[in-house]
Amino acid sequence: MDTKTEFEELIRRTRSGSKHAYGELYENTVKDVYQTVHFLLDDKSDVDDVVQEIYIEVLRNLHRFNTDKPFRPWLKGIAIKQISAYRRRRWISFRNYQKISKQPSEVEDDFSPQVVDDLVNKQLVQLVEQLPFKLRQVIILRYLNEHSQEEVASILKIPVGTVKSRVHTALKKLRKQEELGNIFLRKVENV
Repeated sequence: MDTKTEFEELIRRTRSGSKHAYGELYENTVKDVYQTVHFLLDDKSDVDDVVQEIYIEVLRNLHRFNTDKPFRPWLKGIAIKQISAYRRRRWISFRNYQKISKQPSEVEDDFSPQVVDDLVNKQLVQLVEQLPFKLRQVIILRYLNEHSQEEVASILKIPVGTVKSRVHTALKKLRKQEELGNIFLRKVENV
C-alpha cells in the first residue's frame, strides 16, 4: 500500500472511529517504523515500547494530519520525535543513575535477527551503529527507508543542505573504516 488515496481512505475511516481501519493502517506501516526505531535506539529491548508509543501518538494526532501531504513522511516525523523523547528520557535516567551509583552504566548492544537478515552487509550495520546519532538517523532514513533527501529534511525538520552535509559526513566516516573498504559504499552512493 503506497498510494496516497489508499492511505487517505484508511485515515478518513480511522478518524471516524473505525478500529479496523486503524489496524490496517498499523499493519501497512509498522515494518518500516519498526526498522527505523530498531536502528536508531541503542537499547534494543525498548524498541517495541517506542513503536507502541509512536502509534499511540499517531492515533492522538491523526486529526491534525493534512491529507494533501504524504502520510509516510508524517509518520516518520512522529517516529523521530518519539525516538528523541525516548533518548532524552533515557539520558536523564542514565544521569540520575550515575549520580546515585557513581558507576558508568553499559548499554547492551544487540540486533534482532529478523531485521539484520534483511541487510546484506552485517559489517556495515555495525559501522553505522557507531556513527553519532544525527548522522545515523540521516543514513537510516535515506538508505534503509529509502526516503529522498527532501523527505528526510521534512521528517527531521532540517534544511536539505544539512541532510546532504550529514550524509556526506557519515559516508566519509564509513569510508575510513579499513574492514569495510569502498565496495558497498559505491553501491550506496548510486541509490
